[in-house]
Amino acid sequence: MTSKVVDRIDPFNSKMSIKSKKQKRSQGSSHYRTKNAVELQPLAQLKEAAPSEQQDLFIKKLQQCCIVFDFMDPVSDLKSKEIKRACLNELVDFITSARGILQEPCYPEIVKLIACNIFRTLPPSDNPDFDPEEDDPTLEASWPHLQVGQVHIVYEFFLRFLESPEFQPSIAKKYIDQKFVLQLLELFDSEDPRERDFLKTVLHRIYGKFLGLRAFIRKQINNIFLKFIYETEVFNGVGELLEILGSIINGFALPLKNEHKQFLIRVLIPLHKAKSLSLYHAQLAYCVVQFLEKDAALTEQVVKGLLKFWPKTCSQKEVMFLGEIEEILDVIDPAQFQKIMEPLFRQIARCVSSPHFQVAERALYYWNNEYIMSLIDENSNIILPIMFPSLYRISKDHWNQTIVALVYNVLKTFMEMNSKLFDELTSNYKQERQKEKKKEKERDELWKKLEKLGVNNNKK
Repeated sequence: MTSKVVDRIDPFNSKMSIKSKKQKRSQGSSHYRTKNAVELQPLAQLKEAAPSEQQDLFIKKLQQCCIVFDFMDPVSDLKSKEIKRACLNELVDFITSARGILQEPCYPEIVKLIACNIFRTLPPSDNPDFDPEEDDPTLEASWPHLQVGQVHIVYEFFLRFLESPEFQPSIAKKYIDQKFVLQLLELFDSEDPRERDFLKTVLHRIYGKFLGLRAFIRKQINNIFLKFIYETEVFNGVGELLEILGSIINGFALPLKNEHKQFLIRVLIPLHKAKSLSLYHAQLAYCVVQFLEKDAALTEQVVKGLLKFWPKTCSQKEVMFLGEIEEILDVIDPAQFQKIMEPLFRQIARCVSSPHFQVAERALYYWNNEYIMSLIDENSNIILPIMFPSLYRISKDHWNQTIVALVYNVLKTFMEMNSKLFDELTSNYKQERQKEKKKEKERDELWKKLEKLGVNNNKK
């Protein structure tokens, strides 16, 4: 993951759904915060004002844009909405190009403008059965009126403010404080993905520029995740927050603090058990792998944690877990591999035996990974006995011919790897199968005798 969070490509591929998608709905966050709006009057253009008057005019325009309108009513205050939209566009251009304008008196007015326009009570979901994987997202009603192309003007203005070469964190920290950050984090539960994408970039910029807020931001994200895991399992912005954390973890200094290690074990690993894992798994796996690249000694705890939360009845999640384990094995230290290989390959053997062919196929793909193959080769005397019974049985009776072909390739690889052990295991397996068949035959004969005795007793 690059530190430029805003440039990251969405890792989720859209899927065709069997059920028809619901149409996009608009939610009225603006409806929850609107007071009696006053009619706006256009102010002079900033570029036409004398340099000595520009800052005062700039502040007046900031104050004018603090007035909020109800966008649930499409025909109300049209003139004022257009004046505000034009004013916001002008402010964006001005803060980008003008020099010497960001003086201390502007800071409280800028933060007030941002707070008035984006901080509000998020409405309850219109659709309690909303499925993020199947249904179209709910969109913010006020968004179309506050955008240029696809860019929300208020958020764009906020970003230009934070990224301005004249921006002074020492002044801004008086106004962008812990309370401000808390309100910002609450907005990550917005159902509109466009807003969450802007919030992700804004919070990342704040984290980078305000050193005094870093620990607080991490703590509050931690609290959001804990509530999501153990109470609600509902929060729209988990993926975006994890994406920010990926960059943060990448920048952690070594040795890692205990606070960071505890976050990995107590928060990131339990995040794997949520039903909605597929919505943020790519970002979560990235964060986990980042930790292991920083400190290999965490590998045993991480892998055992994943095995603890391994899905029992959801094949889609099993495929995700197998993908994440492969990412971990790609960066694992050989010494750490030896600590986790027995419980891990017992689980992989179960996956290979899965009747769901995608789970079995994903597990068998491990044998296409050169680094994983080298680890297996070095420890074949341990791994081969664990895997052999499942592989041999599948080669004889699995329903899917693709899986059977993959299993034959794995067995061939094992035979080339350690032919002596392979022959011993084959012989032992056949002997065990003969013993099992003998026991089954004896059991069947015993049941027949018991049935015969029962028939005779009934005749008497």
